[in-house]
Amino acid sequence: MARRRGWGGSPPSSDEEASRRIVGAAVELIGRTGSEVNIAEVAEALGVIRQTVYRYFPSSDALMRAAAYASVDGFLDRLAEQVSGIDDPVEALTEGVVFTLSEVRSTPHLGILLSSTYSNLQPESLTSEEAQAFGVTMIRRFDVDWEQHGYDDDALAELVEYVLRTMQSFFLAPGNPPRGDEELRRYLRRWMGTAIGAQTSYRASSDALDGALSEDTGQ
Repeated sequence: MARRRGWGGSPPSSDEEASRRIVGAAVELIGRTGSEVNIAEVAEALGVIRQTVYRYFPSSDALMRAAAYASVDGFLDRLAEQVSGIDDPVEALTEGVVFTLSEVRSTPHLGILLSSTYSNLQPESLTSEEAQAFGVTMIRRFDVDWEQHGYDDDALAELVEYVLRTMQSFFLAPGNPPRGDEELRRYLRRWMGTAIGAQTSYRASSDALDGALSEDTGQ
C-alpha cells in the first residue's frame, strides 16, 4: 500500500481503515457545521492531501453519501420507536413520513441522504439502489404485516419509491407556509393513505384475474 502522510501522526494500517477514518472525519465535520463538507475540508481535518481522499472517494458527493449512511443508525432506531405498535400501514407510514421530515430539519446527515447534497440537489438520487435499500430498511422496522396487506417484495419496493418521492417533494418544497405536523398528517392520510390502501384491492383483483385465466386455460 502506498505510503501516506499526515493522519495525525498515525497512518492507517489498511485501505479499509483509511476509508473508515475519512468517513468518520466527514461525519464529525457535518455534525459540527450542520451542512455538507468537501474533499478539501476533510483532507485538512485529517492532515492529508486531497489526492489521498480522492483515492477512496471520487467526489465530494460520494463521500457525503457514505457519511450519511454511516450516520443514520440512530435515526432508524428513533423512527422504529416512533412507529412502534402501529400495525396499520397507512398510519405507520404517515407517522414515519412526518417524523422523517421533522428529523431532516435537525439532522444534516439525513438531509444529505434524502437529497444527495445541499448545494447539488439531484432528484434522481432517491431512486438509486442505495436510497431504495435505505427505504426498505426503514419500513421493515415497522410493526406492519406487509404481506397481509397485499405487499410482496416487488410491491414493497414500489411503495418505498413512492414514499421516498413524496418525502423528497416536501423536503425540497415544503410550502409557504409549510404545513404543521397535524395538517401534514391529515394530508398524507387522505392522499398517500389512499394509494397505500389501494394495494389490497389491486392484489385481490389481480389474484381473481389470475384464477379466471387459469380456469379458462384448464378448459
